[in-house]
Amino acid sequence: MTLAAVADATAAAAAGPPCLLPPVSGVVVDAFRRPDCPYCAGNRGFEIETTSGSQVVAGASGTVSFSGSIAGTRYVVVDHGGGYRTTYGKLRSGSVRVGELVSAGQAVGIAASVTFFGLRLVEEYLDPAPYLAKAESRPQLVPLDGTHRRAPLPPRLSC
Repeated sequence: MTLAAVADATAAAAAGPPCLLPPVSGVVVDAFRRPDCPYCAGNRGFEIETTSGSQVVAGASGTVSFSGSIAGTRYVVVDHGGGYRTTYGKLRSGSVRVGELVSAGQAVGIAASVTFFGLRLVEEYLDPAPYLAKAESRPQLVPLDGTHRRAPLPPRLSC
């Protein structure tokens, strides 16, 4: 590991793990499988079956470090600082350019029928599932005097 990579890993540990928004709605059809070696078989993220044409959004704010095709497959990579990077793959199209700043929830591309989502800390592949925000319902007071109830509050995302 280079000195810069060690510095990135140290900064990431100090900052803590990211809390990521789900990149697209759908069902996980191929889970994370850590490869035994850098070039061994595995799934370095997970695949989400979704509606073709859905927007794929950035899991967290950051800077686009790659946007293009590899072996005919479209990918976008966002650097979130501290050594963390998310990868969005198998896209029908990308909507961001290298160097562009993106916000959490901002569209980075358009989904095909399956979208790949991966997470790395420096060069280590991580299972992104534990880092995804969960929807939590919010408590709401209910009037007891018969007045009209307000609509429920939208769920809050938390890690």
